[in-house]
Amino acid sequence: MFVMETGLEIPVVNPESADGVLGLVWLVIALPLLGAAVLLLGGRATDKWGHWLGTAMPIGSFVVSLLMFLELMSREDEQRQVVQHLYDWIQVGTLDVGMDLLYDPLSALFLLLITGVGSLIHIYSISYMEHDPRRRRFFGYLNLFVAAMLMLILSENYLGLFLGWEGVGLASYLLIGFWQHKHSAAQAAKKAFVINRVGDMGMACAIFLAFTLFGTTSFTAISAAADGASEAAMTAFGLLLLLGACGKSAQVPLQAWLLDAMEGPTPVSALIHAATMVTAGVYLVVRSNFVFDRAPDAQTAVIVVAVVTILWGAVIGCAKDDIKKALAGSTMSQIGYMMLAAGLGPAGYAFAIFHLLTHGFFKANMFLGAGSVMHGMNDDVDMRHYGVLNKAMPVTFITFAMGYLAIIGFPGFSGFWSKDKIIEVALGENLLVGICALVGAGVTAFYMTRLMLMTFFSEKRWQKDVHPHESPKLMTFPLIVLAALSVLGGLLLAGKWIIHWLEPVVGPEEEHELPLPVLAITGITVLVVAIGVAVAFMLFQKQRVPAVAPTDVSIFTKAARNDLYGDAINEGLVVGPGRRLVAALFVFDRRGADGLFMGGGTSVKALGGVLRRVQTGYVRSYALSVLVGVVLVALAMLAVQI
Repeated sequence: MFVMETGLEIPVVNPESADGVLGLVWLVIALPLLGAAVLLLGGRATDKWGHWLGTAMPIGSFVVSLLMFLELMSREDEQRQVVQHLYDWIQVGTLDVGMDLLYDPLSALFLLLITGVGSLIHIYSISYMEHDPRRRRFFGYLNLFVAAMLMLILSENYLGLFLGWEGVGLASYLLIGFWQHKHSAAQAAKKAFVINRVGDMGMACAIFLAFTLFGTTSFTAISAAADGASEAAMTAFGLLLLLGACGKSAQVPLQAWLLDAMEGPTPVSALIHAATMVTAGVYLVVRSNFVFDRAPDAQTAVIVVAVVTILWGAVIGCAKDDIKKALAGSTMSQIGYMMLAAGLGPAGYAFAIFHLLTHGFFKANMFLGAGSVMHGMNDDVDMRHYGVLNKAMPVTFITFAMGYLAIIGFPGFSGFWSKDKIIEVALGENLLVGICALVGAGVTAFYMTRLMLMTFFSEKRWQKDVHPHESPKLMTFPLIVLAALSVLGGLLLAGKWIIHWLEPVVGPEEEHELPLPVLAITGITVLVVAIGVAVAFMLFQKQRVPAVAPTDVSIFTKAARNDLYGDAINEGLVVGPGRRLVAALFVFDRRGADGLFMGGGTSVKALGGVLRRVQTGYVRSYALSVLVGVVLVALAMLAVQI
């Protein structure tokens, strides 16, 4: 037993060491990291074949991940936690952190998602970025992004997770601002980087607190010792982790960067939204289940943030004409569903990951589908300039439709199984929370149907000299694969497989008493979705869609178009006061601190200037001074005698 100075006892935890196929876990990170190094350091010599190398690296990681997954499946539950120690990383005083990798059922699923969907996005990018003169650099950044996310997922401790966490932030900055010749792209990259740093401060403080409480940052050690910590300490720990999660997963109040991030190339948007960055916050909460299970107030905070974000993102999605920004608002809302499930504790952890996986399939499908539409429409992102593209781009249309049916929760598609389970659990936990989740499903059906109709149906609104056409096979192949996964992803719930698979990590499923039978809840959810679809059909198919967005709209539409004034709120509550505080501190520093510490020297200098005038260099002046001094002394002596 290791005993902290605080008296908290931490049992030594010894997971199995990685061997055999599982001993290759380091290679999953090393391959894309090697690709990034070669492409970014190799210079123009790698231009001709760099995109092929960049694509091969995540494919190699996917193959290794798949082999390890099959090996893990063959083991018993108690043997499914494997740790690989690479080397001693930090040894300072009592802080001893190893570069250790943790491979278990949770990280196994994430590895397949990141490397699998990431590989498809790389394949798609070969054609999408074909004419970009910096394509090799783009693939280097993509490889770096994937490697950083894999480090985040595989680390066995919070400090290693933070290394990947910051790597993801750097890679997203480079990719969002990849077309930095556009002022809007450079600004979007800076905005994403700065807002994420706010969340990162929460993560950093959480790591400091973990070491203070437990003397370690290891997941397994903290999990084993968590019962010995006070609820107040675990609540503080959980709230700091939540702040970090809000930044990476674009949850309210740190959501303002996500829509602007659409300035990056479309494959970047797909990678951020489906397989990497925004899923990191959900992973953090689920991985830290041993913290939140012992901090009910922190769990409540997660639920509140999630419910607000579900509705916030959905409302924004209703008013966006930019196809990518409409999908970005959707991502914000769908990540909210995952966070809601994670906040519901043992009853929802597995469903949070289930929805994360299915969302990864259908959202990557739709983002890449949006890129295909843009490819055929001369890079125009305004859906008001689309219409009747179902015939001009049949493969894009059919595959996008599969993602659409999945996200709205059409019966049988992947989203139907994953999102409906979250609504079901939410209703069992709290009726108000469940109703909000149900309303979010209806709004999702509305804005996604709006997007579908404005893009592929209604009437032709194409701009002059636009000739829509189907995308190359290297772009449509990933769409077909992702469309199939969007349909079949629900099979992960067959026989409660995903629940049993994640049980060694998050514990057994916790049952709740439902207000209605499951079949009735499913029926109500489908009805709400149908109402959302019908309203959108009446507004955007039965009526003419103007090619220019009308300006005479309600205050609610204006608010949604302006992202519910998220930037204005940040300006009023954080940026403006922060700017004024810095200005005041600058004045205090110059006039107060500088005056206090430099005033003495200034005074001596001034006195020296006065005395310097006495030193004239003339003998007659010095003689006169001596005479005056003698006279003054004589007068003083006479005065004393009298």
